[in-house]
Amino acid sequence: MDFIAILATTHESQIPEHAETILPLDTMWQHITSMQALEALMFIAFGCVCLFYGWRIFKMLVVISFSLIGLAIGWFFTERFIVGLNPLWGGIAGMIVLGVASMSLLKWAVCILGAVSGGMITGSIWYSVGLSDQYLWAGALIGVIAGGMISFIIFKIAIMLFSSLSGSLLIITGILTLLYLHPSTQDNLQQFFFTKRWFLPVIITLPTIIGLYIQNKFVKGSAEWSV
Repeated sequence: MDFIAILATTHESQIPEHAETILPLDTMWQHITSMQALEALMFIAFGCVCLFYGWRIFKMLVVISFSLIGLAIGWFFTERFIVGLNPLWGGIAGMIVLGVASMSLLKWAVCILGAVSGGMITGSIWYSVGLSDQYLWAGALIGVIAGGMISFIIFKIAIMLFSSLSGSLLIITGILTLLYLHPSTQDNLQQFFFTKRWFLPVIITLPTIIGLYIQNKFVKGSAEWSV
């Protein structure tokens, strides 16, 4: 009953008007608007490969994902705690460490990405229905736990989940950039992006579901594929 009470009192209508979202919408919008058409098309092309064919290239996707995470962690750690050292070197070191670790512990790495993907999906659902950003972590935690458990039980689902979500993110980023570059849709796009809480979760989740369905069909028709 306490949990239900929390949900009832944290609906968007109960949030003060001055409350700010914890989602980095400004940063996301900056990335979208800073790209050019060619970059957007490359995002869409590679996103389609991940969305529909991620089960074939999942090892490469895992290494790339963890290398980028290592780059970010190494850069941040060096910038904050190691004076006098170029953060780039710390980023490169982190990229190498996590990239190699992901190759050595591939199944664990896939399960982690599956859990993170589940958290992103449930967190976006929590956000889109208007529940408080203050408890967004609770919605994301549900997906992390569920995604992690499913990933350990059915490994192939974890592969399809994180590759579909990755592909969806790339495709949607590219499409939003192309829409922003067109003067007739620029203002409406910005309004939807910042004022409609359901906008981003819906346009990212729908391609992810489509990717899961199609990849599942491909996997069933490819008996030689093994993990």
